[in-house]
Amino acid sequence: MIRLVPRTLRGQLTAGMVALLALACLAVGVTTVVALEGFLVRRLDQQLSASAGRFAVSLEHETRPDADNRPDTRGQSEGTFGARLSAGAPTRAAVVRDRTDAAVSLSADDRRALAALPTDGSGHGIRLSALGRYRVNAVVGDDRDVLITGLPLRPVEETVHRLVAVEAGVFGGALLVSGVLGALWVRLSLRPLRRVTTTAASVAELPLASGEVAMPAPVPVADPRTEVGQVGTALNLMLGHVGDALERRHASEERLRHFAADASHELRTPVANVRGHAELALRHRGPVPGEIRRSLERIQAESERMSRLVDDLLLLARLDAGHALERGRVDLTRLVLDATDDARAAGPDHRWRLDLPETAVTVTGDEHRLHQVVGNLLANARTHTPPRTAVTVRLTCDDRETRLTVSDEGPGVPEEVRREVFGRFVRVDHSRSRAAGGTGLGLAIVEAVVTAHGGRITMTSRPGHTAFTVVLPSAPHGQGEG
Repeated sequence: MIRLVPRTLRGQLTAGMVALLALACLAVGVTTVVALEGFLVRRLDQQLSASAGRFAVSLEHETRPDADNRPDTRGQSEGTFGARLSAGAPTRAAVVRDRTDAAVSLSADDRRALAALPTDGSGHGIRLSALGRYRVNAVVGDDRDVLITGLPLRPVEETVHRLVAVEAGVFGGALLVSGVLGALWVRLSLRPLRRVTTTAASVAELPLASGEVAMPAPVPVADPRTEVGQVGTALNLMLGHVGDALERRHASEERLRHFAADASHELRTPVANVRGHAELALRHRGPVPGEIRRSLERIQAESERMSRLVDDLLLLARLDAGHALERGRVDLTRLVLDATDDARAAGPDHRWRLDLPETAVTVTGDEHRLHQVVGNLLANARTHTPPRTAVTVRLTCDDRETRLTVSDEGPGVPEEVRREVFGRFVRVDHSRSRAAGGTGLGLAIVEAVVTAHGGRITMTSRPGHTAFTVVLPSAPHGQGEG
């Protein structure tokens, strides 16, 4: 389907200007054509009146003084038509050809049209089948017959057609030139608006969700009183507000990141001390009351969980700060085998399946952190699925990408949690106790580590099937360890 209205504002302004100019040219052309045609027709009427019907009068009398018995064509212009009607029926009709007269054959329609002419001496238009369009007048003769004199309208039509052709050429050229010049003028006038559009598009491409953002320079505004100037001023104000908000948010994130890193670092020592004292008290050789032993065991378990939480927070803080990971050649196949063995030992009531290629799959990255990624995904599948659930680990690769997929046949992730499943401290089962559940940082660590390796992670979930897919760049062939 052809779109008649241009999409861009520049095209719409140009098309509107050309359309208005075309309407103006059409109005001028129609007015001049109608005025010229009316003027020329009035001149014909004046010529008919000035001729006094001499040609028609000569048709009325059968003979002239010289007994030539021919109509008087003296002083008559080429194409002058004359006719005599008696009792409403034409008796003679002739037209001037080469300064002499020639008889005209009238059809039945011509006879009826001539008989219907009013005898008021004014001009009337008529079409004769043998001659074309004529301007005629009818008067009553001496013998009470009707004398009709006419002049051809062909010269008027030719003049009008010539004027139409000239106007079409002139107006067409004017529209073409006006369209080109108008497009250039509109393009020049809207150049500040294009700068506004470019700036807005560059802001739309900025990673505003996180991190420090460098806002573009303000749009230069020539005249704030114009519409374009007002848009530019509003955009500059908006950019200023957005930039200030982003700076404050980034500063707040930096303070929070530093606090988490410092707090995690400072908590590691007291937590280790608490854990050590609990282990030391449990190894006491003397008798320990049952209640005190249970309290010491709880202190030891909670200190171990707190140690893991502190380590996770410290890792996330370092990844957020952009600390570089170790870079080396990692045998991902062996890493998956080891992590699956650990998961099988931790969850013997689950069914663990492996789908690995025949050749070893290697990537470039931090082996310890990648092992943590696989371990967290397997622990997540084990924790949130019932016993006897099948968990499958699949590994595929090509020259560009390596894919690691951990899927299970469990109940799936609730829809309200899917959007934020990789967020921090997000728990799928809110009813699960803190002692039995995790810290809510496992998948957040997975996403952070995968992103730090230049990869990505996605999740698809429905009842009976949940899959986490990690995509990492494949290691170049022949690359050694870093």
